[in-house]
Amino acid sequence: MEESLSSLYTPALVVDLDKVNRNAQRMIERCQDLGVQLRPHMKTHKTLECADILTSGSKRCIVVSTLAEASFYADHGFDDILYAYSVPFDKVERCAALSERLELFQVLLDHPHTLDQLKKRPLKDGRLWHVWLKLDCGNGRAGVLHSKPEALRLALAIAGTAGVELTGVYAHCGNTYNCRGVQQIQAVAKETTDLTLQFMKKLKAAGITCKSSIGSTPSCSHPVKEMAELSEVHPGNYGFYDVQQSVIGSCSLEDVAVRVLTRVIGHCPHRNQLMIDCGWAALSLDGAGKLPTGYAVIEGHPNLKLLSMTQEHGRLEPISGPLDYSKYPLGSLLLLIPYHSCATAAMHPVYFVHSEGRLLGKWTPTRGW
Repeated sequence: MEESLSSLYTPALVVDLDKVNRNAQRMIERCQDLGVQLRPHMKTHKTLECADILTSGSKRCIVVSTLAEASFYADHGFDDILYAYSVPFDKVERCAALSERLELFQVLLDHPHTLDQLKKRPLKDGRLWHVWLKLDCGNGRAGVLHSKPEALRLALAIAGTAGVELTGVYAHCGNTYNCRGVQQIQAVAKETTDLTLQFMKKLKAAGITCKSSIGSTPSCSHPVKEMAELSEVHPGNYGFYDVQQSVIGSCSLEDVAVRVLTRVIGHCPHRNQLMIDCGWAALSLDGAGKLPTGYAVIEGHPNLKLLSMTQEHGRLEPISGPLDYSKYPLGSLLLLIPYHSCATAAMHPVYFVHSEGRLLGKWTPTRGW
């Protein structure tokens, strides 16, 4: 007999395989239409199965955010891996081991001190360090600011260092996360693309050619025509999507492929509340409860709000009016659509995969750094 979601212990992260496949195919088609290489980021799901879907089974051309991810994928036959995190000094040797082991392992840096560390660790057998320069085009996180002369100087230094290759220029347009609607998303995507391409022209004038890549799920969900001039794009969240992405305008709520399955474990009529067995340890506190429905969207129950959570408990209350407890018997199931699927997925040691509520199996993510 086929098992349904109701057979699961809760709280549980459940993944709709049909939606993952659909989200993946749409991104593949967008990139094909643009004529750019898709390099999907693994940081949201961190699983082999989803990586296979996002790479169409090629097991090539991926981005990771941790060396634990890089090693995990390398151990399972993946190659052409970009570690898109400015190389930490304590991890140079681990990066070297992957560079000497794989056909193509690539690192990222945004400071000349990191380049010095790579110089001190030449790779064996004449191999090259494949290095991407991290460029800040307005996101304000990591990266050397595109407009500063230090950016060009660092690019030239990378290109001119023995044993090192300047493979590309990488920009994350995370400032699309401040957008609301397609028009705003595309304005930021165009600005990031334009600034990246302007920098590429400076490199070309200096006699250097290399790849260019920008990415974020919002920008790649609604690409602008200028992105066709890039070499690659590197979205990550799109396989799962989440409430945050629907608020930004990257997707509709119907596109979100993940839910946290939870059970009603208490009635609290003196507070007009329900208790559920999903606390922050199963959902995360990302989003700070700022949605009209609190920390998540409760599927099929638009009048419910996830007001607060402790580690293992959640408090639900109506947005207006008294609760009808007959609709929420003890032990009944609810599905929470997470605000940020990257954060929620990180809380779970296993994901339960289903199609139309029929359980198909489990995905086990890698963990650690």
